[in-house]
Amino acid sequence: MKNFGTSMLYYWLAYAIVTTIGIFHTIFNIYVRHMKSMKESEGMGEAYEETKSCHPLYNITVFPLFSYLYFITLEIVTFQDVLITSILWGTITVIFDLFGWVIIKHPWSLSYKEFYVDYQPWISLIYVAIYVSPFIGYGIVKL
Repeated sequence: MKNFGTSMLYYWLAYAIVTTIGIFHTIFNIYVRHMKSMKESEGMGEAYEETKSCHPLYNITVFPLFSYLYFITLEIVTFQDVLITSILWGTITVIFDLFGWVIIKHPWSLSYKEFYVDYQPWISLIYVAIYVSPFIGYGIVKL
């Protein structure tokens, strides 16, 4: 893979931005829309639940942009670069999500069922968006 470090920089920036958008969307729902937080209701709370359908949209917007930004740093972008980036970014996300949202316990962590069953179809759509993003970014480069 060309410029692995640069690829990881853009990946982690995209991941952090998508996560931050989701958090701020939840906070917006609590304080502006006056929805219940996780402290006031079961599970992750009404404010978070309302954001779920937007999560794939955050990802399909942010990740292609950052894959484009990564690809324009390369002198030549090959299909192999796009494929490797797709596999790398998507697989890192699946593994990191498992640890960051399920295995490591924190106030916003979820059980396996909550993350992989109750969060359907959104989690699957998020993963599809991330795996597809390098192909979209590559398409933008080619324009």
